[in-house]
Amino acid sequence: MRRSSLTLFLFSMAVLTLGCRFKPDESPAPSPSIPAETEDTITTTMESDEPVATSGTYKVKFETSQGNFVVEVHPEWAPNGAARFKELVKSGFYDETRFFRNVPGFMVQWGISGDPEVAKKWQNANIPDDPVKKSNEPGMITFAMRGPNTRTTQVFINYGNNSFLNDQGFSPFGQVVEGMDVVKSLNSEYGESPDQGQIVARGNEYLNENFPRLDYIKKATIISETPAEGAPETGEPEMTSTPAPEATSTPAPATTTTPEPVKTSSTPAPATTSTPTPTTTSEPTPTGTSDVPPETIEPIQ
Repeated sequence: MRRSSLTLFLFSMAVLTLGCRFKPDESPAPSPSIPAETEDTITTTMESDEPVATSGTYKVKFETSQGNFVVEVHPEWAPNGAARFKELVKSGFYDETRFFRNVPGFMVQWGISGDPEVAKKWQNANIPDDPVKKSNEPGMITFAMRGPNTRTTQVFINYGNNSFLNDQGFSPFGQVVEGMDVVKSLNSEYGESPDQGQIVARGNEYLNENFPRLDYIKKATIISETPAEGAPETGEPEMTSTPAPEATSTPAPATTTTPEPVKTSSTPAPATTSTPTPTTTSEPTPTGTSDVPPETIEPIQ
C-alpha cells in the first residue's frame, strides 16, 4: 500500500513538471500593418486671400511674342477655375512662360513656370473641379488636368470644337474676345515634343536649349473688371453731407479708372474647316467635333 502511494505521487509530480516545460506561448499576435501614405494620394491647395466669385467678369490681356490677345473670364461658368486664374495672373505667374504644346486644329497649352522653384511650388496646388457649364468650343480657355480635382496652373485655348472634352470634366472658364488670329499664329512646329517633366525640373533653360523658337508670354495683366453682383462699389469715394464749394469751372469727373479694351475685328469667330472625327476627309467639321481625331490626341494634363 505504501509503495503504491509513493508510485502514484511520483507519477503526478512528473506530469506537472512536464506540463510546465511545454507552456503555450502567450505573447500577443502582431497587429495588421497600415500601408504607408504615398505621394500619389497627397493633395494640396494654395491659399488665396480673395473669396471665390460666382458672378461678374474680368479681362486679361496677354502680350506675347506674336502679338496681343484678350481673354474674358466668367466666374459663373467655373468659379474655382476663374479664381485660380485670377490669382496666377495677379502674381505674375504666366509672365515669360512658353506655349509648350501646340496642336493645330485642337488646342494650344501653357502654364508651367520658367522658374523651376516656382513650378515646383505650384505643381501639386490642386483646386476642386467645377461642373462643366460651357462647351470646349473654339476660343474657349480651360484648365488642363490629369484627373479629378487636379487642376493647378496649366491652361489651354481650344482651336477646334472639342466637345468630347466636356464629358471628361474639362470646364471652360473664359473665352478669347480679341486676338484669336494671334492665338492661331503661335508657333506649332514643335507640336507635343517638349517634355513637361523637364520643363518643371529645368524651366526655360530646357525649352530655350531644345525648342528655341517657341512663342511665349511677355506679360499678362488684368485690364478691366466688372464687380460681382452685390459687391460694394470701390471706384468712387462715398458722398457725405459736407457742403460743396462754390461753383467753379471744375471739369466733369473722369469716367472709369480702367477703360474697356476696344473690341476689334479680331474677336474670335474661328469657324473650322477641318475633317470630321474620327475619319479624315476634306469635308467641313460638323459642330461639336475637333479638327483632330480624339484617338490621336495625348491626354491634356
